[in-house]
Amino acid sequence: MAQRNTWQRDRVREALADAPGFVSAQSLHATLRDENTGIGLATVYRALAGLAAQGEADSLQSPEGEALYRACSTSGHHHHLICRSCGLTVEIEATDVEQWARATAERNGFTQAEHIVDIFGLCAACTAAASERDAD
Repeated sequence: MAQRNTWQRDRVREALADAPGFVSAQSLHATLRDENTGIGLATVYRALAGLAAQGEADSLQSPEGEALYRACSTSGHHHHLICRSCGLTVEIEATDVEQWARATAERNGFTQAEHIVDIFGLCAACTAAASERDAD
């Protein structure tokens, strides 16, 4: 079932596009609340789920199990490097992963296999900042 385009959904889409990297629904809701939009948390969740289902947003699960969202900058299947500290996100090609996933599925008699690969770590800036703190 297609979601209606409402001003609330459009505002969630805009806020997501303005967000740096992946954000939680709660974080996005807090931003919208601070702007006095009157948009409720349930509406934010519904809008984000709809945007992800239509390919307008990337969705992933953080290492802590929280759903995170980001406005898509490319279409089609892709993977991410995500900084655990600042949220910086880089879209990456993962040809080796694609080949491994396909071969593993075929070797086990599976067809139409799909996969999700997101890599969490620390970006160069956060690594440098952590090194400076450790040196002090």
